[in-house]
Amino acid sequence: MNGNFKGDVAPVREGEEHDVRVEGVGEKGDGIARVKGFVLFIPGVKTGDEVRIKITRVLAKVGFAEVTGKVEKITEPIKEAPKPEEPSEEEKALFDETKDSDDFGEEKTETKASEAEQTKTVKQTKKAKLAKKSKK
Repeated sequence: MNGNFKGDVAPVREGEEHDVRVEGVGEKGDGIARVKGFVLFIPGVKTGDEVRIKITRVLAKVGFAEVTGKVEKITEPIKEAPKPEEPSEEEKALFDETKDSDDFGEEKTETKASEAEQTKTVKQTKKAKLAKKSKK
């Protein structure tokens, strides 16, 4: 199991007890643990705590539990997230940041054309001002 619950039926039932390790803390401060990939929220714990819990409520995608005691050491191995594979040389070449630029082709052409028009307008304005001064 990869740690992500994707089934139709929750792998836990209300009233069951499990030994878990708290993986993190949610937005509202509850600890987050998993049983067979199923996410459980547990109040009053912090990341790294190893506790015995009792399931109090089971919903479609998550459940809630309360701490019933501390655990000396969890006997089941905790599955860690798999480490990403090293990219191939071809993938590294595709995403070589040293060759990264903001050049998107047409943008550069449009920018050059725009700059050329601005330069032309400035030159025409200067010529017109010089012509007016020389007539005075």
